[in-house]
Amino acid sequence: MLKLGIIGAGIMGERLLRAALEHAPDVAQVSGIWDAVPAALDRIGAALPSVNRAGSASEVINSADCVYVATPPSAHLEYAEQALAGGKAVFLEKPLAVDVAAADAFARRYAGERVAINFPFASSLAVQKLQAWMEQGVLGAPGSLSIEVGFRAWPRPWQQGAAAWLAGPGEGGFTREVVSHFLFLSRRMLGPLRLASSQVVYEGSGTERLVHARFEAGAVKGRLRGSVGETDKDDTNSWTLRGIGSIRLRDWSIAERERPGGEWVADPDAVPNEKARPLVLRRQLEQVARMTRGEPHHLARLYEAFEVQAVVERILRA
Repeated sequence: MLKLGIIGAGIMGERLLRAALEHAPDVAQVSGIWDAVPAALDRIGAALPSVNRAGSASEVINSADCVYVATPPSAHLEYAEQALAGGKAVFLEKPLAVDVAAADAFARRYAGERVAINFPFASSLAVQKLQAWMEQGVLGAPGSLSIEVGFRAWPRPWQQGAAAWLAGPGEGGFTREVVSHFLFLSRRMLGPLRLASSQVVYEGSGTERLVHARFEAGAVKGRLRGSVGETDKDDTNSWTLRGIGSIRLRDWSIAERERPGGEWVADPDAVPNEKARPLVLRRQLEQVARMTRGEPHHLARLYEAFEVQAVVERILRA
């Protein structure tokens, strides 16, 4: 049984906490949770009174085999280093950081340690289906890739409690929070990332409103477009890979193939993200347990997370 400590009781911390309690109680026991904001811990206490609310980050670290760091990005590396100094494994929320030089130094220093980053596409059933189609030759040789993301508003409605940092250019924005997932998927499926060009339009002094970028993932040329205010959906996205045939991931969890006439057909086993997420998080926790024991795992590695972060920050500096 994995003893999991959680630093950060916001959206992502609570999400993994609930996944451990409700969907993976045979995999992980939450040894404690702590947040620098007392109101966040009070919310957890009211909703989940049986969960141990620790008095400090150090108490969480001491109680755990592995520490999940789910704070805002600026504090990720600080708590990760504290946990590693205590001999604990670390499961780190993305982005690795927003300071590229600090993230580079961290990734180099701890490359051989028990550290992984929470990119759930590493455990996605829909991504597994895309990989199977590629292995079956549906695509032939991949020729082009496109990533499209759109939001009615940023931050999204369910993120309003974290708007203080998600709406600011220092740590927030949809490129860091959402596009990074699809860049990780590109890196994992196709190979190393290289940014060719990017253009960004900002919302006054806030986060980005419109992003265009061209990049390469391995030998495949890709393009990215992200926007706020051009859709009536809170969150819509697609990752489309074309060759002789075409496949795509839509709205986080729907794997689809394109028929010769241009019609997209979903995998019959596909389910909406709300139903897929618990399954994916259980699979992530199973891999966290393997990583903590020093066993092979398929979680995102430091070099992958740093490569994604470096491209994201270059896009945002355009």
